[in-house]
Amino acid sequence: MKKLAVLLLMLMAALAALAQTTTLPADATPSPAERSMAQAKRLIEKNPNNFEAYNALALALSRRARESSDVKFYAQAEETLKKSLEISPGNFDGERIHVWLLLGRHEFSAAREEARKLNKKMPDDVMVYGFLTDANIELGNYKEAEDSAQLMLDLRPGNLPGLTRAAYLRELFGDLDGSVELMNMAYQSTPPSEAEDRAWILSQIGHLQLMSGKITDADNTLQQALALFPGYHYALGNLAKVRVEQKRYEDAVNILQQRYEAAQHAENLYDLADALELAGHADRAQKAFAQFETKSRLESVRADNSDRELIFYYADRAHLPAKALEVAQAEYARRRDVFTLDAYAWALHVNGRDTEARTQIAAALAIGIRDAKMLRHAGEIALSTGDRAAAERFLLDSTKMNAPGSSLARELLAILSTAKKN
Repeated sequence: MKKLAVLLLMLMAALAALAQTTTLPADATPSPAERSMAQAKRLIEKNPNNFEAYNALALALSRRARESSDVKFYAQAEETLKKSLEISPGNFDGERIHVWLLLGRHEFSAAREEARKLNKKMPDDVMVYGFLTDANIELGNYKEAEDSAQLMLDLRPGNLPGLTRAAYLRELFGDLDGSVELMNMAYQSTPPSEAEDRAWILSQIGHLQLMSGKITDADNTLQQALALFPGYHYALGNLAKVRVEQKRYEDAVNILQQRYEAAQHAENLYDLADALELAGHADRAQKAFAQFETKSRLESVRADNSDRELIFYYADRAHLPAKALEVAQAEYARRRDVFTLDAYAWALHVNGRDTEARTQIAAALAIGIRDAKMLRHAGEIALSTGDRAAAERFLLDSTKMNAPGSSLARELLAILSTAKKN
């Protein structure tokens, strides 16, 4: 759920049109998704055979999953969608929402195949191109993703889902400023009533500012996101990273504890354990890491897993390189996006297979991504292959970003500089 672009902005407009005649209690303060859920349920009560209302409810439940980071809403959405397809088999909106749910479960190959089928049925549907973009991004098919995103903007210039996907691609291709520009365009075009959508966009802008080393800007932007949507898990996760860069480790722990209490996912526990270690709570960190391993192993059989975090846990924390490589190979068989390539390269590296590791990290960086942690990995791998000049270039690039990952690169560069002088 962590890196999918805004899939719902255009589909929610259709839901709102379906539900425009409904009302909510005057004293209620529901979220946007909860309002839509209530509206769709009222339509179903009026006409239990209204398949479009079931589509609307499934979509609202999916949106609630994003708001809350609670995957139970995906399961409820799937059950609701079955009812729509029973009433009206093969209805296009229902099949389209099915693709969205596949993406939510991280079944990217299946989502791509289903989206291709829908694209043949409706070749000018903007959101289907959005689904193709998302699936191909997550699988590492960046040229296909770029083509689909461009078609979204060609078909409907300035549409919000197209802008957010184009922004994410610019981030992956290394144009962080261009990504922020597109996200700002999306934010300005999002109605003030859509608080969660606006908070999501601000969370992404904060992430981009953080990755660019603009720590104060990121802090301010993420605070705005939380003012719009208090307790928002995406904003909390990024704000905790800001606090780590500010060396405010106790604050990072408190923020991540709040996020984990709201959404007890393995990856959230990993981040909390990491922050506890930085804050000097060694015993609590060790316990949290152990709990993370148990949770992560249980879900590793699913496509929606925390395998990347598990790889780095085994490689850097537990010092079990063989297990790191085992998990990395399984994930690499499923997808070849830049983050999986990076994790796989690191697993190869800690197993002493640095020539292979260098091939994989080079493939990741060839996309153009500017990620300080990834550049540090590239530097350490290059150093292990004996290419000190390349190692220093990668490490220097990492330090210049002044972003998460830069401090360790700076330490390693200092060690290399001292060794050179001696």
